[in-house]
Formats: sequence, structure tokens, C-alpha cells
Amino acid sequence: MAAGLLNSLLAAVQASLSVLLVIFYGAISARLELLNSSSAKSISKICVKMFLPALLLTKIGSELHAGSADRYLVILIWALICHFVSFLIGVAAHLLFGMPDWITAAIMFNNTTSYPLLLIQSLDSTGILSNLIVTDETSRDAIERAKSYFLVFATVSSCLTFAVGPRLIDSEHAPDEPDDKEDLDDGYEGDEENGGSDDEPLSPTDQSQLLPRNFHRPSVVSVSFFPSKPRENPTKPVAYDRRPSIITKKRWHSVSDRTRWWLLFLFDFLNAPLLGAVLGAIIGLVPVLHRAFFSDTNDGGIFTAWLTASLNNIGNLFVPLPVVVAGVSLYTCMKKIREEGSSGERGTPWLTTIFVLVVRFVIWPVVSIAVVYGLAKKTDILGTDPMLWFAMMLMPTGPPAMKLITMVEISDCDEAEEHKISKLLTISYIISPILAFTVVGSLRAAQAAIRG
Repeated sequence: MAAGLLNSLLAAVQASLSVLLVIFYGAISARLELLNSSSAKSISKICVKMFLPALLLTKIGSELHAGSADRYLVILIWALICHFVSFLIGVAAHLLFGMPDWITAAIMFNNTTSYPLLLIQSLDSTGILSNLIVTDETSRDAIERAKSYFLVFATVSSCLTFAVGPRLIDSEHAPDEPDDKEDLDDGYEGDEENGGSDDEPLSPTDQSQLLPRNFHRPSVVSVSFFPSKPRENPTKPVAYDRRPSIITKKRWHSVSDRTRWWLLFLFDFLNAPLLGAVLGAIIGLVPVLHRAFFSDTNDGGIFTAWLTASLNNIGNLFVPLPVVVAGVSLYTCMKKIREEGSSGERGTPWLTTIFVLVVRFVIWPVVSIAVVYGLAKKTDILGTDPMLWFAMMLMPTGPPAMKLITMVEISDCDEAEEHKISKLLTISYIISPILAFTVVGSLRAAQAAIRG
């Protein structure tokens, strides 16, 4: 028993270290000036807008069918519960203990996509996940199914990240430039003076100004959930024309501020990953489409050998690239901090940092393992797939999402706060190999929950 536990721990540590090394490779590429902040943003953008939707379509579409739909419904509910509980923890930390407002986003949004996908891929190479296979399926089939589970959870997180995330930070909602935020329209709306019209947006060119001279601030002044302080910099431009592109300017200004707030809130949920997930679900649940996209060519798979294969190829690029970008971002942020110097105001907020790390690496692992184990052992709610139980135990754990940096950048936080968050993220990814204990705990709990 002790030998088996030690072997599992060593395998989990190796898998966690492999993920950390990929982050380190990103930092090395930034150090050698092979990648910089601009190129990292471009890579991140294509990952979210093209590679991730393709991965969602192929993985969810291939694994989802009428017989497995209940598993994905369970994951959807689990994702909503985990994010809501994290939201409550963050709100309590902010309102009751006076911690910074961004702590809610740091606790609510962990790295739900690239990090766990790369981790599960590394775990497969160690062989320890074979203990969760209870049928005659291959290890590769089980791993691919586990990836689809993580991707469904990640889709919910992706929809919430930029719809809810910026509103958790006490600031005016200031969406960033097109290169920073993947979910918003890429251009600003034209006006009469610049040759545009109320109904036709102007596409920015290399010579275009970032913001037009007669730029008007949106009338929805604040969308923060915690409007407890004035803007740090009232003269800072807050946004492009934030109305959805399908709504004309005249019609947009005819509705009330509260209606506009809700329209923007709902509009922010729409993004490319959600589209990929929805298309994957449709293809998976419609037998004719499922056969056309995923069956062998001889069995009616008319798209399998070319369209599905191409989508699968670019989808697989998503797994390592965002982790490399994370290394670039962390190196760039820490380099900026060193160049600007570290004052007392910019020092690491140790109490806040420890609180976030304890929640993400201790409390959530213990809670998720206990809850999922209890449900799997005592009820039939979670079905009979141990790989599902294992994945659910890992889903709400791990370091905060790198998107937290972007959330802060598009909000009205000063540089001192940005530096603190950068240090928090750096520390959380450096210590991420301690997830090996969570992996082993989840593995053992899933094994113990297997009946018969």
C-alpha cells in the first residue's frame, strides 16, 4: 500500500513538474527575446478564437452522445456550483476581511483549460490513470474523455471570466484594446466626423487612432459589483463604444442605463469557445452529424478524414501554447516590476496571497474530493465512470487563471495592484507542483469509490 502510494505520488510530481517546465520554457523564450508581450498576446488570441473552439468541437462532439449527456449535465452543474461558491468566498474575503477587490476574481477563476489538459496528458504518460479504467477501453480513450470533461468545465469558466470578472474589480468597466480581450469586437464604431455612420462600424487601420478624438464615454458609468470607491484616474479612457454590433447607436442610446448594463452583461457571455462547445454538442447529439464527423470513412464519416482531422490538428495546438504564453506573461510582468523597483506599496500582500493559495491548493482540493467521493460512493448521481469522478475532483483546484492579469489591466487599477497580482500569479505557478498531492488524493478517492 505504501509503495503504491509513493509510486503514485512520484508519478504525480513528475506530471506536475512537466507542466511547470513548459511554463519555464515560455519564460526562457521571453528571456531570449524569441517571444515578447505582443507576440504572446497574438498567440493567446488565436488560441482562444481558433484553437480552443476547434478543440471543444472535436472533443465534446466525439464524446457526447445521448447515452453520455447526463455526465456533461453533471459537469455543467458542478461548474456553476464551484464558481458560485468561489464567488461567495471571494466576496466574504473582500467585504468581511477588507482584502483587495480583485481577490474575488483570483479565487473564482482558476486555470481550467490549458493547465489541467497538459497535466492530464502528462499523467497519462506515467500510467497511473490506468487504475481508473474499469472497462475494456484503451487508456487513450479514457484520457480523451477526461479532456472533454475538463473542456466543458472550462467553457463555463470562459463565459464567466470576462462577463463577471471585470465586474468583480472595483472600477469602471474598461474593456481593453482588441489584442487583449478575445471576446469583444475588434473595432470601434465610426462617427459622422470620421466618415462613419451610426449603423456602420469603421475598421481600424494602421493609421487609425486608438480612440477617436470625439470619443464619448458610455453612459453606463459603472458596472462593478462593488462600487465602493471613485476611479483612480478619472481621465483614463474607459472603453470603446460598448454596444453589441447588432444594435445601432440610435437604438442603443434610446434604452435605459440599467437595460444597457444587462445587455452588455449578457453580450459578454458570447465568445468563440462557447460557439465551439455548442457546435460540438449539436454534432454529438445528432446521430447523423456524429457519424459524418467522427465515424470511419467506410461507415459514413464523410468529414472525418479531412475536416475533423484538420480541426483536431489545430485543436491539439491549444494544449501547450497557452502554458508557454503563461511563462512569457509571468516573465514580462516580473521583469517590469524589477525595472520599476519595488516599494512598500508594491510589495507582495502576503496575507491575501496566502489566503488565495490556501483556498486554491488546500480548501478546494479537500472539499471537491470529499464531495465527489461521497456522491460517487453513496449515490448514483455521478454515474459509473471513475474518470469523471477524478476529473471533477481536480476541476476547481489549481493556480488562478492568467486572465487575471488582463482583467486588472482593463480595469481602473493602479500599477501597484497590477504588480501585486503578478507576484501572486508567479508564486502560485511556482508552487503548482504541490497539486501532486491533490492528484494522488483524487486518484485514491476515485479508486475507493469504485463499487464491486
